Amino acid sequence: MVTGNPIRPQLLHGTPARAHERYGLAPDLPLVYVTGGAQGSRQINTLIEQVLPTLLTQAQVLHQCGRDWIGHLTEVAANLPAEIGERYHPTAYVGEELPDVYAAADIVVSRSGAGTVAELVAVGKPSVLIPLVPAAGDEQRNNARYLVQAGAARALLEAGPTPQQLLAELDELLLAPGLQARMTDAAKALGRPDAADALAKVILEQAK
Repeated sequence: MVTGNPIRPQLLHGTPARAHERYGLAPDLPLVYVTGGAQGSRQINTLIEQVLPTLLTQAQVLHQCGRDWIGHLTEVAANLPAEIGERYHPTAYVGEELPDVYAAADIVVSRSGAGTVAELVAVGKPSVLIPLVPAAGDEQRNNARYLVQAGAARALLEAGPTPQQLLAELDELLLAPGLQARMTDAAKALGRPDAADALAKVILEQAK
């Protein structure tokens, strides 16, 4: 039986307005949510830092960067030109507010571990995936390829992606709302938001 990977049910019930209020986000500006996991990702953080001056002319960025990076990236935010600096929102950790962040985000930049991918397709978010390489059995690149082939994501699959590659993918998505909509539909088609119920049902049936 294939049930899909269970996700927390509250992820499906976020409210964009709560994320806007918590982080001081502009409701009328595209939001790119960047995450490298709870501890942050040196690779993703570095790439985002390098593309900020250009990316922030088109979108606002909520960046979950990890505790080790929050001091540095707060300084980066303070040194950005005033007209775009207020669009960058670094935060060490996103916890119980994650459902609201997902609901508010237009595009997600993240790793492609099994749990993250299950969440992205369940909430139907277009994404740019930067797999951890190497990972056990190359599972993160395999996950990313699966979403790319389905039209649900873009991915930087090589071991050393460049800032220019990341910015090119984000530019294309930000400038094409129709593409974002198609990727949302493709992601939702892959999602299994009822995976936990399906798994419990299988276990109970076998227990009988």
